[in-house]
Amino acid sequence: MTKADIVNEVSKNTGIEKVTVQKAVEAFMETVKDSLTDGKNVYLRGFGSFIVKKRAEKTARNISKNTTIIIPEHNIPSFKPARTFVAQVKDKVK
Repeated sequence: MTKADIVNEVSKNTGIEKVTVQKAVEAFMETVKDSLTDGKNVYLRGFGSFIVKKRAEKTARNISKNTTIIIPEHNIPSFKPARTFVAQVKDKVK
């Protein structure tokens, strides 16, 4: 499902114009990105959490050049679904 599909579904289910829904969806995504960039997690009860994970420094290999490189410690965004969300998906897949 793409962002356009989400906008269409929300518009169809609520009766709100697509342009308004698209602005709301984009504003939501921008808010989540800004919060994670500032190091703040976003918690949506019943859905899940957008969190910042810290990756430790590690050693990697460049096989083509046969060299070792160091990948520095860095942060990455991550999504952790709520237990109820996970249970819904598991039950639906069966």
